[in-house]
Amino acid sequence: MKKISPKIYFASLVTVAVLFGAGGYLYGTIHELQNETVAKSNDDLAQVQQLYDEIKGSYYRDVDSKTLVNGALKGMTEALDDPYTTFLDEEGSSQLNQSLSDSFEGIGATLQIKDEYPEIAQAPIKDTPAAKSGLRANDIILKVDQMTTKGKKLAEVVSKIRGKKGTEVVLQIKRGNETFAVTLKRDKIPLHTVTEKISNENKQIGVLQISSFGENTAKELKDAITSLRKQGAKSFILDVRQNPGGLLDQVEKMASMFLKDGQTIVEFKDNHHTVSKAVAGEKFDQGFKVTEPTVVLVDSGSASASEIFAAALKESAKMPIIGTTTFGKGTVQTVSPIDDKSSLKLTVSKWLTPKGNWIHEKGLEPTIKADFPDYAYLAPLPRDKELKQGQSSDEIKRLNRFLKALGYDTAGDVFNEKTKNALKDFQTKQHLEVSQTLNKETADAIEKQLTTQITSHDEAYHKGIDVLKKEMASKN
Repeated sequence: MKKISPKIYFASLVTVAVLFGAGGYLYGTIHELQNETVAKSNDDLAQVQQLYDEIKGSYYRDVDSKTLVNGALKGMTEALDDPYTTFLDEEGSSQLNQSLSDSFEGIGATLQIKDEYPEIAQAPIKDTPAAKSGLRANDIILKVDQMTTKGKKLAEVVSKIRGKKGTEVVLQIKRGNETFAVTLKRDKIPLHTVTEKISNENKQIGVLQISSFGENTAKELKDAITSLRKQGAKSFILDVRQNPGGLLDQVEKMASMFLKDGQTIVEFKDNHHTVSKAVAGEKFDQGFKVTEPTVVLVDSGSASASEIFAAALKESAKMPIIGTTTFGKGTVQTVSPIDDKSSLKLTVSKWLTPKGNWIHEKGLEPTIKADFPDYAYLAPLPRDKELKQGQSSDEIKRLNRFLKALGYDTAGDVFNEKTKNALKDFQTKQHLEVSQTLNKETADAIEKQLTTQITSHDEAYHKGIDVLKKEMASKN
């Protein structure tokens, strides 16, 4: 069992210090309330002790003490009805440590339990098996291979999904009213969180994709911007679409790079309604500033730290935010050990935008709305069965929409002559076996072709290019 590292715990303490301001205030408040709360806490916990003693003394079978204690701790966190507050037992803490290590082997999705089923909590990490297979936030996992997930512990589901790189796992997914199976090949999920390139459309525009906010993301961003500047970049696109968030200290450092010293990055409000804030300055960015024209791309998968980052650049730096409304996670969590083998992930405050807005469950609105074509959001095509002429179903309706997006005259939920001819033409052009049915190989090829097409029709990206071109032209 790998323990929660001192570094992670220290990061939690630093976060608390940032959230609540000066240590003197925090200590004074605790000291003042201590006497009046201890007695009440003891009375409340006496009931827990009474129940524990009754079960241990009278239950008809032997009960493991640790099981009862963990059950009580888990029950307290579940009573808060907060999907982001969780008691992590030995297995759960181990999974957390793995996700915070240099890399781990799995599919690249974050899960939570909702209504007895595991649900993908936020958008999968870019370029991971989950993202490549088209999984999305709020997808419900009904089965992992042959295991039904209803009522299972989160750690048990995660353990079943993870595995050695190259091995496969089959997930039964429910999305809205649709149910479908997805086969994913597990892979190494890398720690590297920033990738950069010079735009093909304009050699003076640097493009940076930020997949999450990990322990080294601020340094990675600084290094990437330095590299792009040397390559001739005079403006930047920051892409945080499908970025599920991460560490608070990293997003503060990164946002500070784009803000003037003294401008607000983010505000916090704790359970005592105390408002504090983080402001841009050398303590965060060490004097590294980005003054070039910059835009930020967001979507419904941009959550938590991504939203803090986008809101700071939108409201304090007045930079354009392009895309669709973000996820809407307006709370901050810390992770601290309970003992050597368990830990608590606890929501400790709300975070507010520089203008004092709480975007929880609402999301951050972009400055400029832009989205992918609607077919980009369709569920994947089936791989576990063939679709043939004469059949009618929602899956065939989806197939016809995919084919229409590729330029074929298909529509409706019936596999008709037009569908058959479209598949025949597509299979011929892709050098596949001409079966005139939808099989696994053809489904793979259709989705691969559509992925390329979706990328070329990335409206938010192209809007960003246009905005930066105009800004650079106005400076010349």
